[in-house]
Amino acid sequence: MINARRALLVFVVFAAGYFLSSLVRGVTATLAPVLTREHGLTAGQLGLLGGAYFLGFAVLQLPLGNWLDRYGPKRVLLVSLSGAVVSCVAFAVANGFGMMLLARFIGGIGVSACLIAPLTGARIWLDAKRQQAANSWMLMAGSLGLLMATLPVQWLLPSYGWRVIFIGLAVCFALTMLGTAWLVPGAEAQRTALRMPLIQSYRPIFAHPYFRRIAWLGFVNYGILVALQTLWVGPWLTEVTGRSPQEAATGLFAINLTMLFVFWGWGLINPRLHARGLGAERLMVWGTPLSIAALGGFAWLGPEAGWIAFAIYCVLSSVLSLTHPAVGAAFPTALAGRAISAFNLVLFVGIFLAQWAIGSGIDLLRAANWPAAHAFQAVFGALALCCALSYGWFVAGVSKVMRLAPVS
Repeated sequence: MINARRALLVFVVFAAGYFLSSLVRGVTATLAPVLTREHGLTAGQLGLLGGAYFLGFAVLQLPLGNWLDRYGPKRVLLVSLSGAVVSCVAFAVANGFGMMLLARFIGGIGVSACLIAPLTGARIWLDAKRQQAANSWMLMAGSLGLLMATLPVQWLLPSYGWRVIFIGLAVCFALTMLGTAWLVPGAEAQRTALRMPLIQSYRPIFAHPYFRRIAWLGFVNYGILVALQTLWVGPWLTEVTGRSPQEAATGLFAINLTMLFVFWGWGLINPRLHARGLGAERLMVWGTPLSIAALGGFAWLGPEAGWIAFAIYCVLSSVLSLTHPAVGAAFPTALAGRAISAFNLVLFVGIFLAQWAIGSGIDLLRAANWPAAHAFQAVFGALALCCALSYGWFVAGVSKVMRLAPVS
């Protein structure tokens, strides 16, 4: 445990890193019209470009968990952020789709520790009651990053262009590295963490019934939420509802501002809910059906579903943010890094596949002469169905799994 003042300083540094990673993650939604115009991207290519970030993120998750358990959050985050600096510079100087794709992939690797390192640190340094609050406020920092990726980026584009924006992001990541080196406490190395083969070290996590149930909720429901929020809501607003790029950026700004306050609220009420015995699982069981209904309604409304409808879906889906600390709490401290990274792997593979599949599905339907609005509606309706099936699997076994003792 660390004292309150030190915990606040560490949180600020961690939050800065996650803020920047979320900004980089969400900026493709704002830049989509510009990149499509400059490079002639199809919907499938745009989805692949957005998804490459999440694929890079996913690739590093299993070794990252081992490194966190062995070396601690500070050392791992410093190495990770150096990749973020390189990726931003590479994207800024990219002269074609292939180089941009590679830069986004490296970017996913570079920011792969920006959430898992704070969550692992919270598991190590904070009591159980404060971990849920710290998680929600970290997500609030992420929402602020997504917020800055909307209108502020749109305002800067005419004067500076997207390449200069990415150079500025590289500088900010470098400054975050300095703050991490100065303020974040080190951790005693645990040399037992890597004595067994990588996959074998994850066997207790992947074999646990609780993880097997909640993983599908992360892969499908949470993955689709992030895929839409960080990319596809922008094209929906421009191609389905007929908004201009500026109006779409304004809508994205409003959505992410809403989510910022939602996560701030979760941070305030989570300790009280925890004290009343309202755990993450119960809240997810109650709240997830509402988010599925909202997504289905969004698809049904089509051109009438603007940013307010999507904001409602995001608010109702915010209960999925409880999955990360729930997974961490289900395993002992020595396995916390690996447990959260294993869940992150599942989540970000889901985001990558969702972003790519959405774009490919839209391209396929439009090639069959479907109007753009109908193509988007059909794909979004299919997403709602997938979420309902995943939720059914989670609910079918979670009550039994919740009675099991945590892994030892």
